[in-house]
Amino acid sequence: MQHFDYIVIGGGSGGATLASRLSEDARHRVLLLEAGGEGNTWMHRIPLGISALVPRANAHNWGFESVPQPGLGGRRSYAPRGRGLGGSSAINAMVYVRGHRNDYDRWAAQGNAGWSYEDVLPFFRLSERNETFGAPFHGQDGPLAVSEQRSDNPFTRHFIDAAQQAGHRFNPDPNGAEQEGVCRFQLNQRDGERCSAARAFLDPYRGARANLEVRTQAHATRVLVEQGRAVGVEYRRDGVLHTVRARREVVLAAGVFQSPQLLMLSGIGDGEALGRWGIAVQHHLPGVGRNLQDHVDHVIVRRCDSPDLVGFSARGLWRMAGHWRRWRGARRGMFATNAAEAGAFLKTRPELPEPDVQLHFVVAMLEAHGRKLRLGHGLSVHTCCLRPKSRGTVELASADPLAAPRIDPCFLDHPDDLETLLAGHREVERILAQPALACHGLRPLDRRMPRSDDEVRAAIRAGADTIYHPVGTCCMGHDDQAVVDAQLRVHGVPGLRVVDASVIPDAIGGNTHACTVMVAERAAALMRC
Repeated sequence: MQHFDYIVIGGGSGGATLASRLSEDARHRVLLLEAGGEGNTWMHRIPLGISALVPRANAHNWGFESVPQPGLGGRRSYAPRGRGLGGSSAINAMVYVRGHRNDYDRWAAQGNAGWSYEDVLPFFRLSERNETFGAPFHGQDGPLAVSEQRSDNPFTRHFIDAAQQAGHRFNPDPNGAEQEGVCRFQLNQRDGERCSAARAFLDPYRGARANLEVRTQAHATRVLVEQGRAVGVEYRRDGVLHTVRARREVVLAAGVFQSPQLLMLSGIGDGEALGRWGIAVQHHLPGVGRNLQDHVDHVIVRRCDSPDLVGFSARGLWRMAGHWRRWRGARRGMFATNAAEAGAFLKTRPELPEPDVQLHFVVAMLEAHGRKLRLGHGLSVHTCCLRPKSRGTVELASADPLAAPRIDPCFLDHPDDLETLLAGHREVERILAQPALACHGLRPLDRRMPRSDDEVRAAIRAGADTIYHPVGTCCMGHDDQAVVDAQLRVHGVPGLRVVDASVIPDAIGGNTHACTVMVAERAAALMRC
């Protein structure tokens, strides 16, 4: 049986970062187990490749679905999650957003010492290689590339101009002193290619560090617990069950849905629920899988005849050939787009302490996760509720470790979330009506547009879904919902930590990849102490 100092389960934003940092100390042997593959195909490297990776389950995307959602009219939510090294950072839209400083100060105020904004800012800077911004808010020497857009799409400027005409200020850096305003997103790209967590933190060191071993296609099935302590991992590879042991710690970084699933499969969770599946209880921890939060999102789509927008037409396809040559030669143009090129952080009420909605401006008619294809060209604006009050769960759907978990985000369960989306929808309508966009002949998809507030509410319930930012299912804290402490150690199980977005106690005001990398940077520092 093989022994390592640290075993990290999951090669995504948290796991890739953590395994890399822990292996910087040559005295420690680190094993990283990833259920998927290498995550480094042409679809991953080309930014526009997200159009092939996200819409459906495939070898690189778990493609989970929720249980039917009453708040969404009984529809199932679709939850794409990266499967392979880099995790969801290998299939996401590459947007680099940290959230609002108040998010982290609230974590600290809840009793999580060391997680205030001033505490975590050095760890954001540590990971970052920002090509534009520097101190005091940004780093320029880290492994994670943060770059400017390289698609040069004129409609991104039109959207920013329209938002300014609607009264919103332009904010060149929503990750700096202030978040509020309209912006052109910075991206996790390097030289016009995706820079996933694996490309940033693993690729430079695999083969160069003898103490770092990465095993792909290795699906963890159980954490081994002996006399109350985590001592190893059982995993399946090529149909064979393997066991490895950890001298120091086992770390779960399998993600918001699969980290709690793996804890429960290992006998750590609500004892009564585990008993129903015939799983021996190692430690009763009822918060496992609770506190699921996600940014519920609604989209407004408009047709526009400009071939500058991604779409399906004879003229558009002809132009795409030229864009392909441009990307091949200069790594610029439409194939360099992440689709969601610009955005805004807005308050739906002026008295709010921070923005409560985020807009993603997309240079295509992006509906239903890219599953609904329409002829012609157009654009879309997504509005997400940044601080949802609805809370969901992740539970076991089977005792089979290869089965998907039961996911219930409870979208729009709290009425305030629907009202936030309604207010955001109205503001997007106002932005789209400004001269900078209206002059391009934007047209709705359907003449029967919802007009009254009740009609818009009904349209939101009929069309809203996740924008892929789930958090909270192994949350940090000390109450009866908490799973880990402020050092990310699982309560009551020595030798076991969780280091991914599941530890986030309250949803942050923005995309979650950068935050998850920061969590892993801080975890590495805690573990080296």
